[in-house]
Amino acid sequence: MLKPCLLLASAFVLSGSAAAQPPSSVADDAHKSLATVSGHLSAPGLRKPVRVLRDRWGVAHIYAQNQHDLFFAQGFVAAQDRLFQMEMWKRAGQGRLSEILGPSALPRDIDARLLMYHGDMQAEYASYNPQTREILTAFTDGINSYVRSITAPGGMGLPVEFRIAGFAPDAWHPQDCLNRMAAFSMTGNAVTELEHAQVLAELGAGKAGKILDLNPAVALDPAPNLDLSGLNPDLMKDFIGSDQRIVFPAHPNEGSNNWTVSGARTSSGKPLLANDPHRVVGLPSLRYMVHLVAPGWNVIGAGEPALPGVALGHNENIAWGFTIFGLDQQDLYVEELNPANPDEYRTESGWQKMESRRETFLIKGAPSKEIELKFTRHGPVVWSDGKRALALHWIGSEPGTAGYLASLSIDQAQNWNQFEAAVARWKLPSENLIYADRRGNIGEHSVGLVPVRHWTGTLPVPGATGYEWNGFVPMADLPHSYNPPTGYIATANHKMIPEHYPYNVGFEWDPGYRFERISDFFAAAQQQNRKLGSVDMQALQNDVVSLPALAFQKLLRTTAMGSDPYLAGFLRWDGTLTRESADAALFEVWFRAIGKALAKGISSKNSKNYEDLQPNTVLRLLAKPDADFFGDDPVAHRDRILGDTLLEAKQSLERLMGADRTRWQWGTLHQIQFKHGLEQISPEVAQLVDLPPLSRPGDGYTVNATWASADNWNQVDGASYRQVIDTSDWDQSVAVNTPGQSAQPTSPHYSDLAPLWNMGGYFPLAYSQDAVRNATTDTLVLEPR
Repeated sequence: MLKPCLLLASAFVLSGSAAAQPPSSVADDAHKSLATVSGHLSAPGLRKPVRVLRDRWGVAHIYAQNQHDLFFAQGFVAAQDRLFQMEMWKRAGQGRLSEILGPSALPRDIDARLLMYHGDMQAEYASYNPQTREILTAFTDGINSYVRSITAPGGMGLPVEFRIAGFAPDAWHPQDCLNRMAAFSMTGNAVTELEHAQVLAELGAGKAGKILDLNPAVALDPAPNLDLSGLNPDLMKDFIGSDQRIVFPAHPNEGSNNWTVSGARTSSGKPLLANDPHRVVGLPSLRYMVHLVAPGWNVIGAGEPALPGVALGHNENIAWGFTIFGLDQQDLYVEELNPANPDEYRTESGWQKMESRRETFLIKGAPSKEIELKFTRHGPVVWSDGKRALALHWIGSEPGTAGYLASLSIDQAQNWNQFEAAVARWKLPSENLIYADRRGNIGEHSVGLVPVRHWTGTLPVPGATGYEWNGFVPMADLPHSYNPPTGYIATANHKMIPEHYPYNVGFEWDPGYRFERISDFFAAAQQQNRKLGSVDMQALQNDVVSLPALAFQKLLRTTAMGSDPYLAGFLRWDGTLTRESADAALFEVWFRAIGKALAKGISSKNSKNYEDLQPNTVLRLLAKPDADFFGDDPVAHRDRILGDTLLEAKQSLERLMGADRTRWQWGTLHQIQFKHGLEQISPEVAQLVDLPPLSRPGDGYTVNATWASADNWNQVDGASYRQVIDTSDWDQSVAVNTPGQSAQPTSPHYSDLAPLWNMGGYFPLAYSQDAVRNATTDTLVLEPR
């Protein structure tokens, strides 16, 4: 499957309604505006006092006397640590980035407004939890209370990020947490439908089928007489999730690993649960850790700073985690436009007028613009050439499809039956939700709202007739298991649906290398009759053995390259992508060069479109070369490609790291650079907000997934948060976030977790009152006025 890399080139610009600070005052202002985390603070809107105990790793443990105050305090505390990040996400979801970034952000703002939910708000709130509206109201009131407290006369003022960027936050409302722009990036597969249309047009059905690796294997099924010419992924390049960072590249690889192990296979006799969700690894972190305690609530783990509750973690009796379950929750419809009136589109009953909505966009440094947004019966019009229009039909138009908010119900579940009732509310993002409880049970339910369609969903379809959704797949028909005889359950974005599954829910899955490696680990432990502990789970989360590298070695031994003296050591290498490994560096650079060479054989005119093939596709094409890609003498041509790309890789590595091969190291190439969205404003700002680069092991297909950019070797995606939950003793659970809990540059918790995370370390996830008290470094009492 091809993966286009989406880039957002917008940058913050100085000037605007709030005065930007001169560079000389930046560092001083950062110190002066640090949030108060010890002592007493007035928080108008609270009903009773709330205690906030921050531990030595920056995690806030919030103790409230009622539910309202719990979520009010969560909003207040999250804003103390992450207000600028939260404000940026909110504005991205509202389609208001151009107010602070200028004209370059307008296309993205238009798309955000197209995706906004305009359905039944009562059904929307009720879908997640019966008390969603009350919780969101308290949460956003807490954010607003914090902003008022720091901007009031005598307050410390806004965090330094706002002063640098030159704007101020505005009021929060409950609906600001119902962000559909973030949800869009976690559904599938409108962009790949356009990609498939492009591949089909360029290569034809036969050749396209050999590189797409759809699973289950299906042929692309274009509708008869449908014009797909000119359709390509660039048409939706501005549909980027609001959680993606401004300026820093937004990489599309979003995966995760999780597993849960029964007590029959653990040293404690109780289940263990491990999870490391993969998304953008950024500054500040996507994930925000918190512990919420009040009557009816005692839950700890990670979520996102702009949402209430905990998305993954544990409460008194159960633990859970998730990985993306690759459902197809989007369809593109090609609407035929009326030549006499392009505001009308064809339906089975004749021409129908599009609905329209006029939206005003305020633009920094330019006059405001009023733009007409158009909608067909299938959804927003995302592109038109005057003759055709593309309309997006997606799950986000249904109530209850703001990402992760259904976790408010899981947070309170106390057993498997309650967990099942809660996950029935989970519509987006589609996830493989794993489960473990203190009674010794383990389980999994793959969930998400997915349409019933009679076609594959791999290509855009005609809007006029014959391709309508027919309801949604029942939750009970999605994959699930409870206390399986294997004694463990693992998911890693691989194909979860069984063979001959009756629904077309998706054909694009991870190739399965991470899942295979995890499964091999459990099989080996079973064969050795070895009981497993938390340390084993941690080691597996940090595993960097590359199954594609080992498969590549095996392939080379069957070719003329197998006898090349230069490769003698490489062919004995164990496939481990450590930072120090020269063989890992050679493999990565060589394999990428092979992919680019194959792309030229696939399409000499548009080879760039095919350079990001999955490793399993590359290995299959190399193992069984045919004339479609390798010409009249495919084996000889394949071997020439291997030889030429090896020379190219060797020369590249010599340029990058010198001629002495013993000094090559994968970690010299493969690094992570924690860069803030404000860094381009000035060198002094960059010095304040950016972190030094860290060398990294692994790649996108190792269990410790460290996805690299398509343009260089820097990691942009992976597990910013990891947890290993021990149901035998919650205080034995461990976790890690990165780079830190706080987004304030001079906070001690801005980057304190990065070294621990980088070396595969964890800290205790303190849960009991004694454990929290022993770990506490700062105590803050929030008091009602």
